[in-house]
Amino acid sequence: MKNILLLFWLMGIFPFVVAQESTVKSPDEALKLEVYLESGQPTYSVFYNNEVVLERSRLGLKTNISDYSKALNFAGSKTNSVEKNYESPKLKDSEINYSAQELTATFTTQKGRKMDVIFRVSNNDIAFRYHLHKYSDTIAHVVTKEFTGFNFPETAKSFLTPQSKSMVGFQRTKPSYEEGYYLDQDITAASAHNMGYTFPGLFKTEDRWILISETGVDGTYVGAHLSDPNAEGEYTIAFPDSTENNDFGSTGAAISLPFSTPWRTITVGENLKPIVETTIPFDVQEPLYEATQDYEFGRGVWSWIMWQDASMNYDDQITYIDFAAEMGYEYILIDALWDQKIGYDRMEELIEYAKSKNVDVFLWYNSNGVANDAPMTPRHKMHRAITRKQEMKWLQKNGVKGLKVDFMGGDKQETILLYEDIMSDANDHGLMMIFHGATLPRGWEIMYPNFISTEAVLASENLMFSQYANDQEARSAAIHPFIRNTVGSMDFGGTVLNERYNRNNDGGNVRKTSDAFQLATAVLFQTPVQFFALTPNNLEDAPEFAVDFMKNVPTTWDETIFIDGYPGEYSIIARRHKEQWYIAGINASKKAKKVSFSLPELEGNKFSIINDFGKGQSEKKEIKQKKGKFEVTIQPQGGFIITN
Repeated sequence: MKNILLLFWLMGIFPFVVAQESTVKSPDEALKLEVYLESGQPTYSVFYNNEVVLERSRLGLKTNISDYSKALNFAGSKTNSVEKNYESPKLKDSEINYSAQELTATFTTQKGRKMDVIFRVSNNDIAFRYHLHKYSDTIAHVVTKEFTGFNFPETAKSFLTPQSKSMVGFQRTKPSYEEGYYLDQDITAASAHNMGYTFPGLFKTEDRWILISETGVDGTYVGAHLSDPNAEGEYTIAFPDSTENNDFGSTGAAISLPFSTPWRTITVGENLKPIVETTIPFDVQEPLYEATQDYEFGRGVWSWIMWQDASMNYDDQITYIDFAAEMGYEYILIDALWDQKIGYDRMEELIEYAKSKNVDVFLWYNSNGVANDAPMTPRHKMHRAITRKQEMKWLQKNGVKGLKVDFMGGDKQETILLYEDIMSDANDHGLMMIFHGATLPRGWEIMYPNFISTEAVLASENLMFSQYANDQEARSAAIHPFIRNTVGSMDFGGTVLNERYNRNNDGGNVRKTSDAFQLATAVLFQTPVQFFALTPNNLEDAPEFAVDFMKNVPTTWDETIFIDGYPGEYSIIARRHKEQWYIAGINASKKAKKVSFSLPELEGNKFSIINDFGKGQSEKKEIKQKKGKFEVTIQPQGGFIITN
């Protein structure tokens, strides 16, 4: 038989032959990955407690010079253990212990060119990437396609947001990761725009939850997404569309051998707890440069969300600086058009005034002027190294602490490299970075020490623009803790205590959620610097307990525990900051929901709860509990916060 197969191979004929080549299991042995070679094509399968999670799915990639997806030989494998302990105040847990089994499976082309597929399997998580070895003197390649697949059982359901078409939306700024979610879809459902789906993607088999994403994307590669599924329910890695960035730039990645791609990640659990608590986007990353200083995180306010462009003037910003100081907040964000309506000279005065109030400043910038038509200024400051460094020198001299750069749009290598260049230069000048109208962060909290967050979600500004967004706010908020916010910091800019979306709290769109709901999102949505949508009038017209809570809520966490929930219906999460626990829950359904849960870590403590008592009215009271057990009723479009 071996001789016959060898003859077929030499003749270029590949009969359907499947050989299981390697197996690797998680430390607890619940998660198993098997690697195969099927008639020259590498594939893999994933099992959890011996049940299929992913059926045989393709592996491999193709460059403009070599094809590493077919007609391959298996050249052997090796395994080893990976142990890593690390700390970061920017993540959902401040101290993380990572333990995994690593399998390196090596394949060769007919010309002897080697490709490793490196799998790391930890409890509930898989990360894998490709490593292309150098051969001869040919080192310059372009990765033109990746064949990595995720082949789900046909009964699976998907929870996904579609990839947007390019050069559409406001001033041709899309894609900006701001599409809605489609929940409980059939696994073969095509995306709304026939452009595939953005990361992360959540899936459910009959008794397993699976989260698919990627991490470790830097300027050497593209940001990928999921294709539309084929008829059998297999999704594959899709590269950026050619129309992104006004049709400029390659859809592939220019690389130099030897080269390792970003990691593809798979998180698996019998329930949603491993999904919400996963740290795999960060476990396999290392910093790309050293921080130039110890960056300080915290809370802030911004006038634009309620007072809009008209507030970009000196006097209104003084009002908001005073408001931030009254709240005890560390930051104020001054948004678009400040260069025109305040000017650089008066901005220097404003920054000095903020310092006198112990408030530091973030400033907004347009990312460029060449990839889209967004007219807001400052413009033409960030997309070229010369002007960017000149601007950042001025920012550093005047004590600005961070930037919010908007309208990035797209995932081509040129755009990812722009993100990286902005963050690297910003670190040289002691500046933290937030990106708006931007892609998903992919391990960036670890990779770039001054990175804070990106938007990559239908954020709070949509509540200002659309009553429909307010009608859907509870549903949307009950999605993000399970999908978008699981893999990276999320700049939502929410927690609204105004009843109406306008400057005077007497007109505009109507908020449908309760005060307790809004307070809960300050804990449910995780990012180390949060700019809340509070307004100065809230000091007078919001409940005193709500203002007090917002004065004290932290933005960094030492521990995160998922308690209960279902995407789009409800979510309950506990987070710890030092010795203080916050248990936050929201309910997106039309009926009150009674929940019971236990948190043994909190046994014997005294607690207070902010909850709703009907018609959207919230109150605070003391509660008693035994052995860490709680019972709470969450009102429709309501929420609760329990603190010790």
